[in-house]
Amino acid sequence: MSAAFWVLIAVVAVAVLIGLFIWGLYNGLVTSRMRVKEAWSGIDVQLKRRSSLVPNLVETVKGYATHEREVFENVTRARAALMSAGDAKSAAEANNQLTGALKTLFAVAENYPQLRASENFMQLQKELSDIEAKIAFARQFYNSNVLEYNTKIQVFPNVLLARSFGFTAADFFAATEAERADVKVSFEKKAA
Repeated sequence: MSAAFWVLIAVVAVAVLIGLFIWGLYNGLVTSRMRVKEAWSGIDVQLKRRSSLVPNLVETVKGYATHEREVFENVTRARAALMSAGDAKSAAEANNQLTGALKTLFAVAENYPQLRASENFMQLQKELSDIEAKIAFARQFYNSNVLEYNTKIQVFPNVLLARSFGFTAADFFAATEAERADVKVSFEKKAA
């Protein structure tokens, strides 16, 4: 056997190893991207559940607070924006808008003791609270998958392959500035 034969075998072996390495990197990137999509679908399901609950909540409050039209319109607009959101960034913005509108709706409900005592309202409020907890968990799961994926596409040697195959960074489902702000609690009594 000649030296040229062994060189050819070595070149083929190196080419096969490089091919297997690239194949492994690519499959790892695809798997990570699919985990991000799967995690996003978890958020999407919970946001849709929440959006489905909102009309029932609005109708229940409307029965008691008929003169709060602007509040109901804001909730309806925010819900529509959430339902039409196409990506994580726009969904996060719409979700934050809906959260703010719902806070206002619950503030209005505080002015109506009969509403707060309503079993239907209390059940809807409990369901919404449960969905909010599930959204928070799904959001955390999604963001951890986005972190893993974004890290994978930015580390060497993956970055070389990721760029050439069109892998791009995913957006985090981020909190708004208002959600990041410190909560101020005061136990001082107001003067009567």
